Amino acid sequence: MSDEQSGQAQAMVDAVYRSESRRVLATLIRLLGDFDVAEEAMHDAFRAALEQWPRDGVPSNPRTWLVSAGRFKAIDAIRRHSRLTPLEEVADAVESIAAQAQDADDDGIEDDRLRLIFTCCHPALSPDAQVALTLRGKCEP
Repeated sequence: MSDEQSGQAQAMVDAVYRSESRRVLATLIRLLGDFDVAEEAMHDAFRAALEQWPRDGVPSNPRTWLVSAGRFKAIDAIRRHSRLTPLEEVADAVESIAAQAQDADDDGIEDDRLRLIFTCCHPALSPDAQVALTLRGKCEP
């Protein structure tokens, strides 16, 4: 791939990060059920995009590609972590992620950001925790 094509792919990854990263993160939080795991998975997915998109081209739906890549990266991380945890816990976590991913469709992704805000503002949480979680989940990087 030429330097020009590589630069175009890099610019596309940058543009997708600016416009879609919060949506990708919200969906991964819903699928994975953990802020930290979802953030790590999102960053791993963008890192994979930086490596693969210049070589293979930008996918037709970058956000969906990133969500799928992030989900697979999280599953891989859970499997690596499984060496330290009992097999039943790891199997349950992986099966839960896979089951939720089957329910996810591209139209439902739009609602994940709103669902995340409602989850962060649950009345069972203290007001300080609500604000902190909402800012963490919604603020642009």
